[in-house]
Amino acid sequence: MKNRIIESFEAAQLASKTVPFFKAGDTVRLGVEIKEGNKTRVQAFEGVVIGKHGNGVDATFTIRKIGANSVGVERIFPLYSDSLKEITLLRSGKVRRAKLNYLRSRTGKAAKIQELRK
Repeated sequence: MKNRIIESFEAAQLASKTVPFFKAGDTVRLGVEIKEGNKTRVQAFEGVVIGKHGNGVDATFTIRKIGANSVGVERIFPLYSDSLKEITLLRSGKVRRAKLNYLRSRTGKAAKIQELRK
């Protein structure tokens, strides 16, 4: 049971931003706004979606990429965040699970996700 004022505020936030459909296993490129002092810039963060959580305004998703020296980097982003400038779907993955936490323990070819053919 939410307050009507909060519901109308959340509905306005949902309507103001369009988000492409993606799911776990998809490879996406995000444009994340970074603030450094009084300057801002957009930095790309590209990786595999390993899970989505929540719904509505509170929805978040986790992205995992392999950084320098084969170190895994995971970031959790709010789906309707103002710091996300763009979400681009690069590849659709063929997976059978909603959460791909098992990728954390895999490296190399074992961590590859087969591409979904359309």
